[in-house]
Amino acid sequence: MKTTNLTNHFIIAMPSLLDDNFNQTVTYICEHNENGCFGIVINRKTDVTLDEVIHQMEIEVSGSIIHDTFIYHGGPVQQERGFILHQPLGEWSSSLKINDHLALTTSRDILEAIAHDEGPEQSIIALGYAGWSPGQLEQEMAANTWLNCPAEEQIIFDTPAEKRWQSAADLLGVDLQLLSNDAGHA
Repeated sequence: MKTTNLTNHFIIAMPSLLDDNFNQTVTYICEHNENGCFGIVINRKTDVTLDEVIHQMEIEVSGSIIHDTFIYHGGPVQQERGFILHQPLGEWSSSLKINDHLALTTSRDILEAIAHDEGPEQSIIALGYAGWSPGQLEQEMAANTWLNCPAEEQIIFDTPAEKRWQSAADLLGVDLQLLSNDAGHA
C-alpha cells in the first residue's frame, strides 16, 4: 500500500481530538517518510518570549528584538529544544530544507542572526515538536483524528495564531465548529 507523503501539509486536529497536546491544533508537517513524520504545532503560543530565550542563551543583542514575540509550543517531543520554521532558507548550520521556500533550523546561529536583525524575513520559533512513528499518523487519520491539506505559508506567518486552526480548515471548506464529535456508521 502506497502512503501519501504529507511533507509541507497541515494536519488539522478534529474537534473530537481531546489530547491536551493536540486539541484544536494545526501542525505543519516538516518531514514524512518511511521512518515516520514530524512537524511543528503552529498555533500554540507559550508565555515565553523571544527576548527571554535570547537572554537565557546569553546571546548578545545588537538588533531590535521584538519583546512581545512569543515562542510556540511546537509539540510534546524534546520540549527543551528550539526549532525555527522560517523563510527564506538561508545558510544555517543545521537546517532541513522542506521546500524551495521553507526550512526548519535548530542551530544557535539562526538565533544569533535574529538577535542582530540578520535572520530570516519570517519565522516561528518553537520549543519541541510533534512526531509519529511509521504508520502512526496514517492510522490516526484513518480514525478521523486529523484532516490534512497542502500548507499555505500565509497561514503560518501572517494569520494570527488563534485563527490558524479554522483558517487551515477553511482551505478544505470545513467549518470545524459544525463538525460532530460522534463518528457515524452506515
